[in-house]
Amino acid sequence: MMEYIILFMAAMLATFITTPLVKKLAVRIGAVDQPNERKVHTKVMPRLGGLAIYLGFALVYLYMYFTASETHVDTLGGIFVGGTIIMMIGILDDRYQLSPKWKFFGQIVAAAAVVPFGIQVDFVNLPFDGVLNFKTDWISIPITIFWIVAVTNAINLIDGLDGLAAGVSAIATGTLMVIAFAMGNVPAAMISAILLGSIMGFLYFNFYPAKIFMGDTGALFLGYNLAVLSLLGFKSVTLFTFIIPILVLGVPLSDTFFAIVRRVLNKKPISVADKSHLHHCLLHLGFSHRQTVLMIYGISLLFGVSAVIFYETRTSLWIPIIIVGLVIIALTIGAEIIGLVGKRHRPVLRALRKIKRFGQGLKPKQVK
Repeated sequence: MMEYIILFMAAMLATFITTPLVKKLAVRIGAVDQPNERKVHTKVMPRLGGLAIYLGFALVYLYMYFTASETHVDTLGGIFVGGTIIMMIGILDDRYQLSPKWKFFGQIVAAAAVVPFGIQVDFVNLPFDGVLNFKTDWISIPITIFWIVAVTNAINLIDGLDGLAAGVSAIATGTLMVIAFAMGNVPAAMISAILLGSIMGFLYFNFYPAKIFMGDTGALFLGYNLAVLSLLGFKSVTLFTFIIPILVLGVPLSDTFFAIVRRVLNKKPISVADKSHLHHCLLHLGFSHRQTVLMIYGISLLFGVSAVIFYETRTSLWIPIIIVGLVIIALTIGAEIIGLVGKRHRPVLRALRKIKRFGQGLKPKQVK
């Protein structure tokens, strides 16, 4: 346990020291975020903070890499190579505003970089002793790349308020660390400890009111590492346990899902940005910047607790099913209440109102 604490503290301190230096560098090279109609902030902000997260992470990670046993060297090397590629894509975007096409291409390259190092979905043990073997069916590589790219972009999409993406990523990383520790997965637990320390060191400067933004450098780097960590911990498990990383990343993944549904219903391209994400909806309801961020932290924490409970009860059949069912119902109702899909698209709420009216109609009338 002491080793994990040392890794966490070292990464946090390294990031805390490098963030002010990166802030000065961002201003000097013009990597700044200009306010516009989609942005919440009203002044020019340096947005290269993800480089500080990377530097704090890399310094401690490289120490762990050179002192690791030969068993884990390939895995650790693959994660570092892919993470460095995605960080460089983020820096280029923060400075030069890459086109979506080039950003997507860079994400695919970074996702594919870990595959030769053995980080991919191998197989899933199905209920009743069945096995879905991805390697023999040549599906493993595209599934792995799809998962990494999807999670990477999901974190990027929620990076809309001070401290939001960093805090949500910290909660997800902490959850993965707890589960990896319980599983005895030493590499995943150690990497999670380093990543969590790096995020916390940066969050001091990024929480509302932020002094620096993480930019695409940070959002892509965090999303990438969360995706890879989830694969590292749950790539060859039971079908139910494979849902754990989805629960851990519940906030960014559900926000991305509802964004896709919203744009399809409104007949808009999926790639077109809007101001109807979870944080936008909460702001529209009258919550303050700080309240909105803290509320989403709370939702993320609930997802994290659900994932831990899911892991602890994975040997049962019905408890995981009940947990997933409750999460889906709560997500759907919550999304409709705040208008995440759209103010007019509320089929579940309408159905509940009809059931309520029907129930009231069955009540016997009181005789005066």
